[in-house]
Amino acid sequence: MREDVDTIEGACHCGTVRFTARLSDGLRTARRCTCSLCRMRGAVAVSAELGGVTVTAGAEALTSYRFNTGAAQHWFCSVCGVYTHHQRRSNPNQYGVNVACLDGVSPFDFAEVVVMDGVAHPTDTGRSRVAGVLRYTASDE
Repeated sequence: MREDVDTIEGACHCGTVRFTARLSDGLRTARRCTCSLCRMRGAVAVSAELGGVTVTAGAEALTSYRFNTGAAQHWFCSVCGVYTHHQRRSNPNQYGVNVACLDGVSPFDFAEVVVMDGVAHPTDTGRSRVAGVLRYTASDE
């Protein structure tokens, strides 16, 4: 897997929503989060600056969801339900982009993914804390 990806195309599951992401530091920013929404959706996200995601098709099919403080905005395809990206609460100048939506990238390409503590959110506690590391080892079978 090439970690130094700069600009990459992506789409939701059904292909209705298509976008281009200009990543902040390639795939090196991959992480997960322990907040209630991230825990349930299980996505691995990489970073893009606020102007770094351009929806190229299907903008009308995007729907958003906000919870708790309402600071973070999460976008989903209204046709297939797949989460594509979100504006971060921890850094409102960044998007988290779902790596599973990026062309040629899978969450299973990452042997280890840092998991951030979103339950004790840095905006609430004043500090960012790593909760753990998620590891993936492919089966030999």
